[in-house]
Amino acid sequence: MAHAQQPVQLVKGRVIDTESQQPVIGANIIITSLNPILGSTTDSDGYFRIENVPVGRHTFKITSIGYDNAFLQEINVGSGKEVELNIKLAESFKSLDEVVIKAQNENGAPLNDMVSVSGRSFTVDQTKRFAASVNDPARMALSFAGVATNDDGNNQIIIRGNSPKGMLWRMEGVEIPNPNHFAQEGSSGGGISALSANVLGNSDFLTGAFPAEYGNATSGVFDLKLRKGNNEKREYALQAGVLGLDFAAEGPIGPKGGASYLANYRYSTLAVLSKIGLNIQGDFSNTFQDGAFKVYVPYGDKAVVTIWGLGGLSTSTADNEDIKEKFQSNRGVVGVNYLRFINNKSYFENIISYAATKQSDNMFDKVRQTNYQQDFENKALRISLLYNYKLNARNTLRLGMIVNHYDFNLFDKDDEDGPFIVNVNQQGSTELFQAYAQWKHRLSKSITLNAGVHGMLLALNNQSAVEPRFGLKWVAAPKHTFSFGAGLHSKTESISTYFAQVNIGDQKTGLINKNLKLMKSAHAVAGYEFRPSAGWRLMSEAYYQHHYHVPIGPANTTTPFLLHNSQLNEISGFVTDTLTSEGKGRSYGLELTLEKSLTNGIYFMSTTSLYQSKYTGRDGIERDSRFNGKFVQNVLAGKEWKVGKNKTNIFAANIKMLAAGGNRTTPIDLEKSREERKTVRDWTKSYSEQLPVYFRTDLRISYTKNKKNTSSTLSLDIQNVSSRLNAFDRYYDLKNDRVKLLKQTGLLPILNYRLEF
Repeated sequence: MAHAQQPVQLVKGRVIDTESQQPVIGANIIITSLNPILGSTTDSDGYFRIENVPVGRHTFKITSIGYDNAFLQEINVGSGKEVELNIKLAESFKSLDEVVIKAQNENGAPLNDMVSVSGRSFTVDQTKRFAASVNDPARMALSFAGVATNDDGNNQIIIRGNSPKGMLWRMEGVEIPNPNHFAQEGSSGGGISALSANVLGNSDFLTGAFPAEYGNATSGVFDLKLRKGNNEKREYALQAGVLGLDFAAEGPIGPKGGASYLANYRYSTLAVLSKIGLNIQGDFSNTFQDGAFKVYVPYGDKAVVTIWGLGGLSTSTADNEDIKEKFQSNRGVVGVNYLRFINNKSYFENIISYAATKQSDNMFDKVRQTNYQQDFENKALRISLLYNYKLNARNTLRLGMIVNHYDFNLFDKDDEDGPFIVNVNQQGSTELFQAYAQWKHRLSKSITLNAGVHGMLLALNNQSAVEPRFGLKWVAAPKHTFSFGAGLHSKTESISTYFAQVNIGDQKTGLINKNLKLMKSAHAVAGYEFRPSAGWRLMSEAYYQHHYHVPIGPANTTTPFLLHNSQLNEISGFVTDTLTSEGKGRSYGLELTLEKSLTNGIYFMSTTSLYQSKYTGRDGIERDSRFNGKFVQNVLAGKEWKVGKNKTNIFAANIKMLAAGGNRTTPIDLEKSREERKTVRDWTKSYSEQLPVYFRTDLRISYTKNKKNTSSTLSLDIQNVSSRLNAFDRYYDLKNDRVKLLKQTGLLPILNYRLEF
């Protein structure tokens, strides 16, 4: 009778073995947050269904004989869309009385079972719920320990004091281009994410000492998953907001069920805001659109084919008294995954993907009467092979290889210092080869070892790396877990840096940077986690990172910028100077996270990061790096109230407070700036100045109404409630002949309406 008086929904899904991906038969799934409880049991293919689940937040407990228990928290059940859960269970040792409820099966644990340290999963719900995240995984990650930013207008992230260039973006198991609008060459972020919460599934975010399968990254990894569409019922979602108009559709393919599709399209509305008097774009007019899709086709119980893709177009234009510019940044990727189960212990996955990015920038500086033109096209064909073999409950082996074929067409010129200078004018192709091996060994019921090696070879210059990786997790007691991880990691430079046409005298240029070595970073991490209850956790990690083979200026340079700087300070990847791989750096710190998951309508998270980030340039002096903010403190909290006649609607309030060390900058030489009529910095004091402390408060309020077959949400994100104009940098103002402070964004309201049916 109670269910008849309020909206209910179907919760379904599948339970599989963590290592072998085989179905777990007879597993029990119960909803512990209901009284009386509801539940179900998996069938011979591992599938389950729980009918008539009341809308709201729920906690699930999954048990099966011979497997460790698993828990799912914060699962939001709404009336407009069925809920599908993909659950993994780890096989127990034979003695049932020795089963330990392992911490990694609980809220926030990474989905990749071979991650030992510095990793956590995040949910699509968190990208929607956290204040100021606005459906963007990168902005959501700013709430996690070890993560900082230096720009309100850009979502690229600084992990443990490292350059954002060291980030790896993966989707569906393979590397993808930077998935952000208005992204620049070699960067890992942009103004607005091209990823939609309508298609994303639960994913992993890693901040150091990555397992062996992750290569070509030195700072962090976003390992994104696309969820599969509903294979039984057609469902739709509409969203209208400040940033754009979204439409998503999903449903079954064919009459028999099993196969499904999922698609999303978004078009920006930023231009509309300017017309109604709300200027959040400054002097620039920005437009963008993006789309994503996934087609899921199972072939019996032995194979699955998925076809997926992501694309985005973005344009930014300006025409004022100072500048005329048109900047375009387009990107797209499409992939085909073939997953085949060989037997009940092993499977292999083949992935073929094709990605392309195109960036153009045409700028005329009206004050200095200078021009700049850039056209970059980069394409990548990737073939990935993975083989996974579960020997037994103690041992799992994973092998893989990746072949990356790159095509490029690069052109860049400017007349900033006189006649036009061509910085790069190259086209061609090259390859990057990667291979890895991972071994997961459970030494006992409480100790798990993850060990492996990753290898890389860049065919362009035959530079290679062999990177050992090691991870250890010890569940000392059901509430206490210790972890340790170490490894060597390497990263290529952007292709445009290798082909920069450097001036070598007599009006000639040479490809001096073509033989740069792979930059390397050695990571060591130690952690401790305490879970006093299923909903709370205290996590601490200490880390040390040593960077070497870092590109810096040549041995005989007298140029101040090359003498006192390092590529560890760069945000984007295109460099036109002579570089050699002889620099080094280090970063170290301590992180603390106190977190309560969203249970009983309340969640809370506090993250504290204390860190140092240093570099040593050509002059041999160790200095603070550009990203050495030294501390970041985040506090997030939220509350949900059940409202309405039957208490089926939700009113929610969320707050985030952030305090962080200010941006570091290099002082400006005022006299030389006057002479050259542009900002000229005193590089002998490289990044010696730190701007004032960054402080910001964000709010989010939302109201969700659940009807019989629809769910609608009205939300308002207010970024920077106090409208504090945090300092971004200093620059020389030619018109007023003085050094001025460049300030960041003030108060910004973002209104959204979402309908699911």
